[in-house]
Amino acid sequence: MNRRLNWNLIALCLISFINNAISQHVPFSGNTTPTWGECIETFEGLANQSEFCALTVAGRTDIGKPLHLFIINKDKTFFPELFNPKKTVILINNAIHPGEPDGVDASILFSKEILDPKNQLHRLLDSVIICIIPIYNVDGAMIRNGYSRINQNGPEQYGFRGNSKNLDLNRDFIKCDSENAASFNKIFQRVKPTLFIDTHVSNGADYSYVMTLISPQLNKLGSPQAAYVKQELEPYLFSEMKKKGFEMSPYVNHMGATPESGLADFLETARYSTGYAALFQTIGFTTETHMLKPYAQRVESTYQFFVSLSEYAYQNNQKIRMQKQKAVQEWKNKDLYELNFKLDTNTKELFNFKGYEAVIEPALIGTGERLRYDRNQPYEKNITRFRNYIPQYKIEIPNYYIIPQAWSEVIDRLKWNGVLMQRIPRDTVMLVNGYYVGDVKTSTSCYEGHFAHQSCSVRKEQMNILFFEGDYIIPVRQDNIRYIVETLEPLSKESFFHWNFFDGVLQQKEWFSDYVFEEKAKELLEKNPQLKKEFEEALQKDESLSEHWSQLYWIYKHSPHYESSAFRYPIYFN
Repeated sequence: MNRRLNWNLIALCLISFINNAISQHVPFSGNTTPTWGECIETFEGLANQSEFCALTVAGRTDIGKPLHLFIINKDKTFFPELFNPKKTVILINNAIHPGEPDGVDASILFSKEILDPKNQLHRLLDSVIICIIPIYNVDGAMIRNGYSRINQNGPEQYGFRGNSKNLDLNRDFIKCDSENAASFNKIFQRVKPTLFIDTHVSNGADYSYVMTLISPQLNKLGSPQAAYVKQELEPYLFSEMKKKGFEMSPYVNHMGATPESGLADFLETARYSTGYAALFQTIGFTTETHMLKPYAQRVESTYQFFVSLSEYAYQNNQKIRMQKQKAVQEWKNKDLYELNFKLDTNTKELFNFKGYEAVIEPALIGTGERLRYDRNQPYEKNITRFRNYIPQYKIEIPNYYIIPQAWSEVIDRLKWNGVLMQRIPRDTVMLVNGYYVGDVKTSTSCYEGHFAHQSCSVRKEQMNILFFEGDYIIPVRQDNIRYIVETLEPLSKESFFHWNFFDGVLQQKEWFSDYVFEEKAKELLEKNPQLKKEFEEALQKDESLSEHWSQLYWIYKHSPHYESSAFRYPIYFN
């Protein structure tokens, strides 16, 4: 009897040992990363092995290859529209810059472990749904080499930063010049994540941290989300990562030549993935591992961040979902919207930073000096951190916008992002508010395929506009209010106006022949004494009216013959 009992105990111990061995996390140790094809095959294999996941084709890319979405859901529901609303959805985006593939390998490792019923991570799926874009920039991932990121310590081969249009896809989330970005917009609106992670590798200074983190910029995030991130979520992540052996620093965006000059929080506007996510009250983090650390350490730290954020979501599932709902409602109740944030250098705090002494020494080649970080001289010191940003504009949020159907590229993007719109049933003249734009400052160099408008002035006027059957009315106070306002207000640095979608209005179409218009101009002044008075005053004050043609043009612009559509912003509001 005792002998049988002992053998039973031994058997139970052996089973327990085997289960623990299976469940134990084995840190990543390689220096290679899979090709796009190998990566997709790996996720297909996982989907075939587990009933809790699926690999779907969720969109297209500029190179013609599919964009995949890997979904891990214990409910076995793989249509995002049918996700359990009582679970937190985390979306992970990898290889937006394929030369930075840490997240690709970390996602494979994380997926294998969380899908294993014997692994302690599996319990997280009771409250969390994981969605992974295995490789976002498929185009760049197909350009495989080990040379393009010359400062980076592994892996042996990797992809290229640009896509097949040579676009940086992490600048494309509003303008959507790529099929990749159009697909991402649609994926995001289907998945509706509560939390978002975009995985990267940083360039820049040398320091001790393997992982640095870009958190959402707090001022533009809005309260109460800003307070929630700063006071609860961010401290948890920094604490947990330290426990896991990967103490983090805020992203090392230093003000001067070295980190000691101070760190400025990165302003991730809506062209960036996490800035785009913030428009929908999704809290997004950009993981930035350090380029000089071994690839295995970088992958492992990215994996541990996935675990830390997922554990937080599991522990605070209801709270974080309710917090997002509260934030959505808060934005819908606002009267004013803040635009175009600028760093506040007068407000600062201290951060305990672990770096290496910077050494200025003679250059190794040629003449002059060079900067070098001496790893034999580590330091730990308090440095200044600038987190506060100030809005440059505050605009009143209208009740609705009206956009003519002629601007189909803009309407497409609004639809991709779930913006609710109504069609005007018949041709109608409506009294609306509108803008005339002036003082347009346009970039003199091309940036991501655009000579973007850096700034402009606007003049608001009431006007009667003929709208046509099928034009669109957009109620503003809907869940996507931030996306609507940021993209449709011309002063916004991420507006469709900024990205050149409305350049057709920035040109006058009809003109006059001066020798014919001379008599007409004289007649206009004689019939309108007030106009004549204003013209004579302008002649005295405005030096640009010294030439006769300029004088005629002044009269023409102030006459009924001048086209009202010139420089009139083609979106109206009330």
